[in-house]
Amino acid sequence: MDSLTDQVSRFLFHEADLMDEHRFEEWLAVWAPEITYWVPCNADDIDPNRQVSIIYDDRTGLENRIARLQSPSAHSQIPKSKLRRLISNVVADDIANGDIEASCNFIVAESRHHRQVMFAGKARYLFENGADGLLIKQKKVLLIDNDDYINNLSFII
Repeated sequence: MDSLTDQVSRFLFHEADLMDEHRFEEWLAVWAPEITYWVPCNADDIDPNRQVSIIYDDRTGLENRIARLQSPSAHSQIPKSKLRRLISNVVADDIANGDIEASCNFIVAESRHHRQVMFAGKARYLFENGADGLLIKQKKVLLIDNDDYINNLSFII
């Protein structure tokens, strides 16, 4: 039997592939109905209701973000970014109600217009363990340079 960390690691590797390959509808399918997707700006533990965030989406916001990326008028993604994510240092713990808390470190390489940019950080997750497997309830992405100028992040979902 696989350990919880192995199960979560496989899920995170799959999620990375979905994002890197622009498989947006499949990526949306690994989210629970009620969600929070948060990328803080300027500090890791700000109050998103009082301070600006790079992303602070509920399910509707995330669906709208995907719709904009799939739109022919998404000029910031013409051509689409070529992406690869590396996931490491996966930690997972069972918590109350069958939910799972997990975290991982990541590096995202983006290539666009013959230029490569790297982003690094830590992602924190809250999963529900449903009948069909894990679903993301909350995801918080802590970019190490969230307090510095960051160029085009339109590829981030």
